[in-house]
Amino acid sequence: MPLTIRPATPADADAVANIWYHGWQDGHLGNVPDSLVRIRTRESFWERAADRVDDTTVAVLDGEVAGFVMVVGDEVEQVYVSSDHRGSGVAGALLAEAERLVSAGGHSRAWLAVAPGNTRARRFYERCGWVDEGEFDNRVAGPDGPVSVPCLRYAKPV
Repeated sequence: MPLTIRPATPADADAVANIWYHGWQDGHLGNVPDSLVRIRTRESFWERAADRVDDTTVAVLDGEVAGFVMVVGDEVEQVYVSSDHRGSGVAGALLAEAERLVSAGGHSRAWLAVAPGNTRARRFYERCGWVDEGEFDNRVAGPDGPVSVPCLRYAKPV
């Protein structure tokens, strides 16, 4: 069965949350401040996945959600692929769709934030033509106010 890229529906939220939770741990534990790890509880991924359906595009392979991307304006906010589908081309297809969505939204450049220690993601973005534009302080919403997360800003003309 071929890979299908489509807008997420509320029925996809559980699968998105599961991929997001496990993928976030892979790429972020040890690479982000403890203050962020504390607010990224298991439950928080299910809450955010349900709240963010309208920003989410999913990749479906063999009848199951294999990965997702979230795009808001010119930012590619999240790109995750289930561990079972890494190396299958799903991430590249999702990132290409994210670039298309940013362009369709009237922007000429897309950007994303990545933890400096997430070398696997950084290598992937660089292979896809994204450029590391340097460090910035990414302010992430938390229950007690913004959490400061040192990140690298990657960008690409679209």
